[in-house]
Amino acid sequence: MTSSRSDLPANVEFEPEFIAALRDIYEEKILFNQWMGLKVESVKATGIVASLAMKPELVGHFAYHRIHGGVISAVLDAMGSLAVMAALGAKHMDEPVAKRLERFARHSTIDLRIDFLRPGIGEKFTIHAEAMRVGARVGNARMEFRSADGKLLSTGTAAYLTS
Repeated sequence: MTSSRSDLPANVEFEPEFIAALRDIYEEKILFNQWMGLKVESVKATGIVASLAMKPELVGHFAYHRIHGGVISAVLDAMGSLAVMAALGAKHMDEPVAKRLERFARHSTIDLRIDFLRPGIGEKFTIHAEAMRVGARVGNARMEFRSADGKLLSTGTAAYLTS
């Protein structure tokens, strides 16, 4: 993904405890993400990368072993949310880690659009997400769901309440 965002510093280095806490929230504390097997690979102010391994519980079409569209939607929503949280964290680097993490309590999806471009067939998928804008009340993200070989399968855009 190529960012056109200029309102956030690209060179922010997050503290290891901030990244670990975000991973814990998105991989463990959100039990649905845990059940799906969502794994956060990279968290940066400029965007995130995650992965998802296919498993029988995620099949949406039994004859083709295709991943369920609801799983794709949920994964894109979660990773768009994480991208906005990372960008929000970057905007508030003057705050302690705990204070930045408190912002998650007020975070929620207010709009989500998913475009399914190709069937989700494969054993592993990669998710890319970036915050396009993070304002005082709303943050916007753009997301991509790709096959293991990099083929674009689905895209998404979302808006999240940030305060």
